[in-house]
Amino acid sequence: MIRQPDTTAEAGARERQRRLTKPPGSLGRLEDLAVRLAALQGRARPTADHVHITVFAADHGVTAEGVSAYPAAVTVEMIRNFAAGGAAVSVIARRLAAELEVVDVGTAEDYEPPAGVRCERAARGSGNIRHEPAMDSATRERAEASGRASVTRALTAGADIFVGGEMGIGNTTAATALACALLDLPPAHLAGPGTGLDAAGVTHKVAVVEAALARHGRLRDDPVAALERLGGLEIAALAGAYQACGELGLSVLADGFIASVAALVAVRREPALRDWLLFAHRSGEPGHGGILDALGAEPLLDLGMRLGEGSGAAAAVPLLRLACTLHNEMATFDEAGVSES
Repeated sequence: MIRQPDTTAEAGARERQRRLTKPPGSLGRLEDLAVRLAALQGRARPTADHVHITVFAADHGVTAEGVSAYPAAVTVEMIRNFAAGGAAVSVIARRLAAELEVVDVGTAEDYEPPAGVRCERAARGSGNIRHEPAMDSATRERAEASGRASVTRALTAGADIFVGGEMGIGNTTAATALACALLDLPPAHLAGPGTGLDAAGVTHKVAVVEAALARHGRLRDDPVAALERLGGLEIAALAGAYQACGELGLSVLADGFIASVAALVAVRREPALRDWLLFAHRSGEPGHGGILDALGAEPLLDLGMRLGEGSGAAAAVPLLRLACTLHNEMATFDEAGVSES
């Protein structure tokens, strides 16, 4: 069962905002963030000091259709890069002093996982969605269980905020197909360049997604079936992680296009989960706006980022920390001896 935000803590935070030495609402969304985090954390003075980032990695059978500018081998190569500290999210995590873990939930290649990488393969890649389902129910459940376990580890480590990232060559194609199915939108409305496709490449991606949607039929009202037929193992892991956050009471800072599609799946399954999701940024991937609109989300940043990995969410963490610091450390009118009127 999804937890309800703490209305007593929320009221306490709103009252504190009213008493701080500033005109009401003058700090804009920073005030709203502090109050929202207070409600989710169950305390009138929230924090964002302890951030846990999990990057889920998996391969996609649909890469056989030529939908990516990079070969499938890059998924494992990037896993090594995450572990070595060279990826963008690795750099940001160090700067934030955030916990970063990498979970392989579905690579196809045989390799020796480097230190710090958890190998929890639900399968060796997803099926080619143009011709077959991405996964069966048991595989989806294993991937979701990996996501749930990551949230348990985050809470055990004392996390205030959970960030889910993803890595998987071909995953923008899977995410586009999944979003099109759930929103009943044509692929041309959501498909974008992903890792760097040119206009012809995007046109080809649209055709592949159209073929996948035609093969698997109407799935708008069945998010679980849509995930199994069109999604990816890392998308399933993210959806499982988000649901666990709502059940266990951990705030989520959601990343870009693919992470938001996973959030759409999770919210369609458990609408009350929406309360636990903060959206970090508007991706440069053109379809992201439609996903955000469907979720009623107003992201914190709009920097044209479209890397994935959880990098956009990690980049927004300083805003959350600033919102909490202002809320917790500003003086009230009484403390400062300042007249309210």
